[in-house]
Amino acid sequence: MTRDLLLEIGMEEVPARFLRSSMDQLKDRVMKWLAEARIEFGQVEAYATPRRIAVLIHQVAEKQQDINEEVKGPSRKIALDDSGNWSKAALGFARSQGVDPEQFYFKELGGVEYIYANKSSAGVETASVLSEGLMHCISSMNFPKNMRWGAYDFKFVRPIRWMVALFGTDIIPLEICGVAASNVTRGHRFLGQETVVSEPTEYVAKLREQFVVADLAEREQLILAQINALADEKQWKIAIKEDLLEEVLFLVEYPNVLFGTFDPSFLEIPQEVLITSMREHQRYFPVLDASGQLLPFFVTVRNGNRHAIDTVAKGNEKVLRARLSDAKFFYDEDQNFPIADALAKLETIVFHEELGTVGDKVRRIRAISDKLAARLQADADTSKLVSRTADICKFDLVTQMVYEFPELQGVMGEDYARKAGEPVQVAVAINEHYQPRFSGDHSPASLIGAIVSIADKMDTIVGCFSIGIIPTGSADPYALRRQAAGIVQIILDHKLPINLTELFDMAMDIQDSAQLLKRNRDEIRIDLCDFFALRVKNVFTDKVRYDIVDAVMASGFDHLVSVVARGTQLMKVVSEQSEFKVTVESFNRVSNLASKTDSFEINASKFVESVEQDLFNQHQAVHAKYHEALQAGDMAAALEQLSGLQDAITAYFDKVMVMAEDADVRANRLAQLHAIAEDLKLFADFSKIVWA
Repeated sequence: MTRDLLLEIGMEEVPARFLRSSMDQLKDRVMKWLAEARIEFGQVEAYATPRRIAVLIHQVAEKQQDINEEVKGPSRKIALDDSGNWSKAALGFARSQGVDPEQFYFKELGGVEYIYANKSSAGVETASVLSEGLMHCISSMNFPKNMRWGAYDFKFVRPIRWMVALFGTDIIPLEICGVAASNVTRGHRFLGQETVVSEPTEYVAKLREQFVVADLAEREQLILAQINALADEKQWKIAIKEDLLEEVLFLVEYPNVLFGTFDPSFLEIPQEVLITSMREHQRYFPVLDASGQLLPFFVTVRNGNRHAIDTVAKGNEKVLRARLSDAKFFYDEDQNFPIADALAKLETIVFHEELGTVGDKVRRIRAISDKLAARLQADADTSKLVSRTADICKFDLVTQMVYEFPELQGVMGEDYARKAGEPVQVAVAINEHYQPRFSGDHSPASLIGAIVSIADKMDTIVGCFSIGIIPTGSADPYALRRQAAGIVQIILDHKLPINLTELFDMAMDIQDSAQLLKRNRDEIRIDLCDFFALRVKNVFTDKVRYDIVDAVMASGFDHLVSVVARGTQLMKVVSEQSEFKVTVESFNRVSNLASKTDSFEINASKFVESVEQDLFNQHQAVHAKYHEALQAGDMAAALEQLSGLQDAITAYFDKVMVMAEDADVRANRLAQLHAIAEDLKLFADFSKIVWA
């Protein structure tokens, strides 16, 4: 027999950012407790609105499963004392398992005898353990921020005002901070009222009658359907940002979409400013035309019905007008703030107490950018623009607009730089040097932006590593993982011919000259290589098999363009050419034997068999073309050249005993294989490829 189980925790309004994790946590804790309590259950559904989190579990068994299992105790040697009586260890085992020592018996395991006992007990009624179990689930929940209320010591995300706890039609006895569980839930704060839930499966329908859409998927579908209908009616493009939709989803219980307008004169402000102000301050969705230009309208979601919806729209318009007026004031004021004055102000802002001010950081960015531009052989005009971009790339950090909206850093820098008469390339690169800002974002389009972006990110990473700030676990306060991934992405997107270790050394040279390095350079370089290795591996995710990634990275990942090209080509050949397995096996035989020497001295006069000369000639013919292909980045041609050695290698091993008794002959043969193995290593460690 089974019954459905419902637990709802009703609270004061919970911040939207806490709700999904709170809902998932309640669901997971109840499921885990049921499993540990040996109570079988079926489908589980979780619900959340601003005022509640709930979990509905179908087909919960009315009785725990019986226990009937064999348990192992200590070995015979430990279980018996010198007199042959049960030792303290054996008696303690009996107590812990709830069995009588008379039930013990011995069994051999791995050549050692252990005591065993059959542990069995009948399961109890589920109803008798629900109160204690659910109380544990609730009290053990944790949140980013907790509250206490009244005179109670109990902490929760927000004060609990009501609870519903039902097992079938029976109310589960449960009380927290004077709030006793019942079968009465509460509807929408203004539109609904209290309502009785007779049994768990009525929960969603009963709330819907009281203007609460408890199901997240249904609520989201309602919001999107109304937004899309409005967009079709008005011929608008309504920009729906996922994180804003997620927040709005947890701000409303009964969603109704409405729109409003604002003064078109505000469109003189950059649209990124207006969009950010609408999204961040008001949780509004911006309205665009077909070309992506902002229109003087906004869309928002009301937590209620459509009564007096026009009045609600006018109220929202009034609030937005004040917000946009503030933004216009900041925008106008910032344009009266010369770039030189902004740069001087950066000298007073601490970047990190051990790494100096933001002004110090800007000078390091300039130095690294100049070195990188020279290394990439940028022309004189580009190098000049790189220097100017690096010099002023952070000036907008001290503007009022960026202070109000930090996410507009770079965006405002570009706009203000254009208006200040800076070259267009410099203005654009100021914005670009923050890119990619997040996973999935694009790289800087210009070489100028790419160079300054790499310099900025590498300075931060090397600086943090030099003072011991290395990401561990989930802790990464300076977003070093994201910045490292950004560097990798930029190098690959622009196919920059530079090694990672060169970048490490550029940044370390600059920081060393400023006496900022607090650790040994070699140690920092090792840590940086390990750190970047994981970012490089992520590039291959879902594209290249893990074993092939390991194979090509074993040959070095310093040159990012090369390692990605090698991995991609090797994956293609392994996937498409079944006969390539034979080629790899021949490569591995060469590498295994070659590891027995480090000599390159091959003496053709000491060849005994004709196949030795054949392999030598073939390798000589392949060697130059192979290296040319590697240098050109043509990995298909490079791998084809290596594969061309297979027949000669196979014939060689068929006729030749490499480990000959004659020491000179043996050394010569090993040297020949070593020379081939060195070429193989430049492409991959083929021994890491796993064959089905």
